[in-house]
Amino acid sequence: MRKNGHRNSTLPGADDITRAVLPNGIVVLARANFNSQSVTMSGHVNTGGIFEPDEKLGLADFTAAMLMRGSEAHSSQEVYEMIEGVGASTGFSSGTHTTGFSGRCLAEDLSMLLGLLAESLRQPIFPAEQVERLRAQLLTGLAIRAQDTSDMASLTFDEIVFANHPYARPDDGFPETIKAITREEMADYHRVHFGPKGMVVAVVGAVEPLEAVDQVAKAVGDWENPGQPDQPPLPEVTPLAEIVRRHIAIAGKVQADIILGVAGPRRRDPEYMAAALGNSVLGQFGMMGRIGDVVRERSGLAYYAYSSMTGGIGPGSWEVSAGVNPENVEKAIDLIRGEIRQFTDQGVTAEELADSQANFIGRLPLTLESNAGVAGGLLKIERFGHSLDFYRQYAGLVREVTVDQVVEAARKYLHPDRLAIATAGP
Repeated sequence: MRKNGHRNSTLPGADDITRAVLPNGIVVLARANFNSQSVTMSGHVNTGGIFEPDEKLGLADFTAAMLMRGSEAHSSQEVYEMIEGVGASTGFSSGTHTTGFSGRCLAEDLSMLLGLLAESLRQPIFPAEQVERLRAQLLTGLAIRAQDTSDMASLTFDEIVFANHPYARPDDGFPETIKAITREEMADYHRVHFGPKGMVVAVVGAVEPLEAVDQVAKAVGDWENPGQPDQPPLPEVTPLAEIVRRHIAIAGKVQADIILGVAGPRRRDPEYMAAALGNSVLGQFGMMGRIGDVVRERSGLAYYAYSSMTGGIGPGSWEVSAGVNPENVEKAIDLIRGEIRQFTDQGVTAEELADSQANFIGRLPLTLESNAGVAGGLLKIERFGHSLDFYRQYAGLVREVTVDQVVEAARKYLHPDRLAIATAGP
């Protein structure tokens, strides 16, 4: 266990983060902040949609949403009343790799919140009535998704870019898969896949770090699941060799949504920071970068137009999104491809890079000014294997990126003639 005090530096670092590994393998990260009376708790269990068969897509998401709807100790109503009674909040969410949880309460109620977390993780009972009530809500959400041009363009884009890869599949499934999931399958999925292996808990706020570790240990330190499987290895993503285009027709819409791009770097890839800074120039900085300037501001072709880049354990997407009048779809696509061509041919200027570097460095303290922001930051440190001093080293990591590195990263991933183009609208 790394023991630290609670000297409140501007940015968290090795001298004020406590990292402990419980005997059952759970990692606890804690940092004190006595400027507020509240505590934020967040973390994840090492299971998600990656374990689902195609015919049961949405199983992990469905299961996560059921965890607080009744345990061996408390009914759904009792759980709700306990949380509301102290003004706390808590919940679960599911992704491809992990099932996340988060909560917020006064420091004096932390043990209660952790107790509810432990109950929900270890002893859910999946009441049949609650299963059917939630199923109806999930199906309503999927019906809304099917009529949303942005959602359908995004779903279609992932299917193209990540063909034959787990990332091609939506975490919330499809109507036919949600209808097919049984209560017994949720209980079986929970029994097999939920456990302490790979679990991480971050606690930030008005509690001494060692006390936070102790409270987490009391709640889940004795949790065992010897059969909990490791995550399957991720297959490689095959880069596109040409333009692959697909349109989803949705009647009655007055807007079309475009998503255009490729698979980008993983968070741990050496070129990730250079690519992220390049993306800022391309379609983020100021009024949404070059893309926003050309497509929206100068040409007036889009309601919005920007680029984004995600990257986690596996490759994320590097994409440009735009919402346009259906009559302007082709013009907007041509303009965006032209900007990508210029971006990869000519690179970025020293001034553009410096502006984006200053923006990255300047906004970091803002993302870490709340307990929730710090907790999220600690989870990222653990997930991506960074040192505890990562945020104090961050400015140096950003500043050392060169114009040539940005160009190299852009050319590695982006090519105007090798893109997925997904559109949805009338």
